Amino acid sequence: MNVSVSVSETLRGALTDLLDGLPPKQAGQAVERLIANYRGATPTDAPILRDRADVVAYAAYRMPATFEAVRSALEAFADAVPDWSPAGHVDVGGGTGAATWAVSSTWDGTRPVTVLDWAEPALALGREIAAAHPALRGARWQRARIGTALGLDPTDLVTVSYVLNELAAPDRAVLVDAAASAAQAVVIVEPGTPDGYARVIEARDRLIAAGFRIAAPCPHSAACPIVPGTDWCHFSARVSRSSLHRQVKGGSLPYEDEKFSYVAAARFPVSPVSSRVVRRPQIRKGQVLLDLCEAEERLSRTTVTKKHGDLYRAARDAGWGDAWPPAP
Repeated sequence: MNVSVSVSETLRGALTDLLDGLPPKQAGQAVERLIANYRGATPTDAPILRDRADVVAYAAYRMPATFEAVRSALEAFADAVPDWSPAGHVDVGGGTGAATWAVSSTWDGTRPVTVLDWAEPALALGREIAAAHPALRGARWQRARIGTALGLDPTDLVTVSYVLNELAAPDRAVLVDAAASAAQAVVIVEPGTPDGYARVIEARDRLIAAGFRIAAPCPHSAACPIVPGTDWCHFSARVSRSSLHRQVKGGSLPYEDEKFSYVAAARFPVSPVSSRVVRRPQIRKGQVLLDLCEAEERLSRTTVTKKHGDLYRAARDAGWGDAWPPAP
């Protein structure tokens, strides 16, 4: 079985088991309340995830989406550093540990893993869920204030997913600088909104200033060619909906699309793509329109038609966020 599929199914099974015994109505109400408040202006010393019921409901609802978004970012990063794998991983603000599952889905084997978060109930539940995955049973779950007082031990990889939007600007800068000082590689994921993209660009600039090379999604380490305020760079990961998702959100589709923005950077040499598809491809009769971010530090649209033969067939199969042209 594909390793990533196996890890995803293991995570989903562990989350389903957690919901046994938690009344569906209580879980749904907890998720609705947390959705309304969790991404607000919340002091980092006042966790919103207050108890086990809160954490179970929110983990069951959000972990699959966070896992898929981070895994997508990590897979793009791994493609740019094919001969590298992390010997150690620190997940900052990791909560119940979705990013640690995504790392183990991207690179085989075990490694020292530390998850840092201020919410003790989230850490406790993350430790419990991790028992279902052999690669994570030895992970360390440590309470830490994510802010100006944060200190990180040296490691190969630091992930920061859906965290910067919970911090004030000075704390965001300190966190990114701490990650850059501690790690050989840093991957940051934020919601795929204009504000999320702005935070990612802010972090990207700090990583470049610290000597990092951008591995993904950008095909270069120069300035982003998007004019501020006109658009934003984001991608999409498909997430299978659970019964809890359907209960809270309604709708009949068995999946939803998680929009996210990200940056992956390293201190060592990287091989970014020559260009990346930055919008959903438009498939029309006899042609495919691809919006690309190119190594020449520009955005462009290319049209691939039937006369391009194999390239046309590849364009029809291309997805949002893929490299272009595809590898031979």
